[in-house]
Amino acid sequence: MNETNPVQLRWNEVDRYLEQQLIGPDSLMENVLKNNHAAGLPPFDVTPTQGKFLHLLVQLCGAKHVLEIGTLGGYSTIWMARALPEDGHIVTLEVSPHHAETAARNFKLAGLEERITIRTGDALEQLAHMNQELYAPFDLIFIDADKPNNPHYLNWALHFSRPGTVIVGDNVVREGEIIDHLSSDPRIQGVRSFYDQLRNEPRVSATALQTVGSKGYDGFMIGIVNG
Repeated sequence: MNETNPVQLRWNEVDRYLEQQLIGPDSLMENVLKNNHAAGLPPFDVTPTQGKFLHLLVQLCGAKHVLEIGTLGGYSTIWMARALPEDGHIVTLEVSPHHAETAARNFKLAGLEERITIRTGDALEQLAHMNQELYAPFDLIFIDADKPNNPHYLNWALHFSRPGTVIVGDNVVREGEIIDHLSSDPRIQGVRSFYDQLRNEPRVSATALQTVGSKGYDGFMIGIVNG
């Protein structure tokens, strides 16, 4: 992402305008991002407008039980957790112990540590353990981890779903590179396989939206499990 590009600069300005108009100052979330930066985490958090989008999705589908695959520093987790009812809960999976420790501090700062469970380790292994532990279906599942494993994450998302479960995938446009079927990038091929699965999966009704903003050019997939 070239932040000196005039188009990117305009996207940045528009994002700031939308944040001012629709979200307003949020010192807690600003401190979460500062904590992530101080801990040396990569700047892969969703933007404030995208976080608010996830927040509203939780409210729109009346979610009480949320699964997040890919925690990073917990910024998106907190956006979703703040939308839950008092008896709601999020399980979030993070491969890096350092990232998980940073997220745990952020959850405590937000006063949400009782509403969030962090499971640390390889996500596919954690999902298999959760299956053995007989986790109940989730109402909303957010997939935002390593893209080569997106097809496997989708399989598990379907396993932990019920009719009406909302499944959201982040970073599914990749600067438009997803149309390159010859790409040698495993992230691109992972997302392409993800779309192949969705196209052939009768249990899910899905669409995807291209997005632009301060994080560049990318997109979200959103689907609903039919049955």
